[in-house]
Amino acid sequence: MDLSLVLHSGDPILQSVFGLLILMSVVSWVVIVARTRQLWVIKRHQTQFMQSFWEAKDWQEALNLASKHPAPAAKLAWAGADGLRHYRAHQEGGLGKAVSLDDYLVRKLRTRLGQETATLERGLTWLATTGSVAPFIGLFGTVWGIYHALVGIATAGNASLSTVAAPIGEALVATAAGLAVAIPAVIAYNAFVRSNRRFGQELDGFTHDLHAQLLTEGGHGVR
Repeated sequence: MDLSLVLHSGDPILQSVFGLLILMSVVSWVVIVARTRQLWVIKRHQTQFMQSFWEAKDWQEALNLASKHPAPAAKLAWAGADGLRHYRAHQEGGLGKAVSLDDYLVRKLRTRLGQETATLERGLTWLATTGSVAPFIGLFGTVWGIYHALVGIATAGNASLSTVAAPIGEALVATAAGLAVAIPAVIAYNAFVRSNRRFGQELDGFTHDLHAQLLTEGGHGVR
C-alpha cells in the first residue's frame, strides 16, 4: 500500500499521527546510531586505558596517562587522585578530623562513578518512551481512521466489501506504522541496557581496585 496515498487521503488528525510516528522513528534511529558509535568508542578507549594504567611504572606515570585520556576509567582515576590531594591538603584541618581517607575516597569515587554511569544512559529514556508509546499512537490513528471510514460509508449508503476494504485497510496502516517505530526502539533499548550493565560492572570493579591503590598511595592514612 502506498503510504503517501494514505497521508494524502487522511484527515489532519490521521496525518498528524503519521507525522508524529515518522518524527519518533527518525529521532530513535539517530539515538541508536549515535549511542552505538559512542559505546564502541568508549569501550575501545576503556580497554586501552585500563591496560596502560595498570602497566604504568609508578603512580605519577599512571596519573599523567589519566589526565589526557578520554576513557571513563581515566576520569575516575583523576577524580580519585584529586580527592587524595585534597584530603592531604586539609588533613590537619576540619576535613581530616571529620572523616577518614577511606570514607572520603569512597564518596569521591562514588560521585564520579554515578556521573559516568549517567552519561552511558543518555538517550535510553527516549527509546523506552518510544517503544512504549508508539504502538498506542498507531492504534489511535487506526481507530480514528476506521471511525471516519465507517462514517463515510454510512453517508454514501454503500457497505459492499470493495467499499469497506480500502478505507479500513488504509486506517490499519497506522497500527503497523506504530509497531514499525516501536520494535527497533525496544530492541535497541534492551541491547543498550545490557551493554551498559556489563560496562558498569567493569567500571565498578576498576573503582574498587583504584580505591585500594589510592589508600596505598595515601600511606595507609585510614583512621
